[in-house]
Amino acid sequence: MKQLANEHSLALMAEVLDVSRAGYYREDAPPGKRAQEDAVITESIRRVYAHHRSRYGSPRIWTDLRQQGLVCGENRVARLMRQAGLQALSSRRKKPRTTDSAHDGPIAPNLLKDRAITRAHEAWAMDITYVASKQGWVYLAVVLDLHLHKVVGWQLANHLNASLVTEALSRAAQRQNYPSGVIVHSDRGCQYASRDFIRLTEALGYTRSMSAKGNCYDNATMESFFGVIKREELDRWDMQDLAVVRHHVFEYIETYYNRIRIHTALGMSPDQFEQQAKPPTPSAEFSKALNAPQVGHEKAGEAAPRPRPVVALSEYPSAGCSPAEPTCVSPDTPSIQQTNHENNNKKEHTLTR
Repeated sequence: MKQLANEHSLALMAEVLDVSRAGYYREDAPPGKRAQEDAVITESIRRVYAHHRSRYGSPRIWTDLRQQGLVCGENRVARLMRQAGLQALSSRRKKPRTTDSAHDGPIAPNLLKDRAITRAHEAWAMDITYVASKQGWVYLAVVLDLHLHKVVGWQLANHLNASLVTEALSRAAQRQNYPSGVIVHSDRGCQYASRDFIRLTEALGYTRSMSAKGNCYDNATMESFFGVIKREELDRWDMQDLAVVRHHVFEYIETYYNRIRIHTALGMSPDQFEQQAKPPTPSAEFSKALNAPQVGHEKAGEAAPRPRPVVALSEYPSAGCSPAEPTCVSPDTPSIQQTNHENNNKKEHTLTR
């Protein structure tokens, strides 16, 4: 190939001879230099692999190395991982049935079919999975934003009652400051066709959507997430009870999956993607405000948050849970002395006239 390099393109010769161009360059490199580079890259791979607790395969490790400024090919990372005996965790599957679609509850149409999700809180997917513990099965309900690929709400219980999914959805709505017009997509499980769940979605102003009967691919994003959390966290431990499961789920979702773990579709973590998509706040907004924001008032340039919807459901808190603010500390309520002083001033002004 070296002799013909001036006559033919390297790509054409590599295709005809059925060899790789990388192999040609590797042979052409100075003796020992390639091995030294491989040793440096392998050490960086080991650090990333250990930092993520064996959860990363070659695609995510390659992305992580690129973000650190280390330039190398993804195939090279995969080769060095094989040589070093580094492999991402594999899953073990034991699957009890969690979806009961044999019910008479109202079925919602599939609103996500052929729909492109282009913004945060446009559509949330919901599903339930199982977690094994020594005291029996524990069930995990998750709410996932389909644009951010972020878990916005979740709940655990040792039962499959409708309260499991209503609590997960109400948590998601509260944490995201009650966004409007969300499409809530799920399978046809009886929990999502229950009276409590339907009343909650209506109170929040959300629209229900359901997968086609017997078609798990309609909710494939949730199935993918459950496979990830089990492979990377839950299947690695022998869980004692619900409290232990809750600890591991919280640690994985809240401190790792949303904040750190690179999502291949985003090239970054969901939190980083969400922050990147938010428009920057102009620094001059507060200087342009005539009056500085007071305690209890809205900040300049911010919209008022949506009020919490009032809904009374079984095991779902209704309005009036938090105590009212005492009137004596409200910035909008004048003190008694101030009011008397103003009245006296008004009387004196009237007498002088």
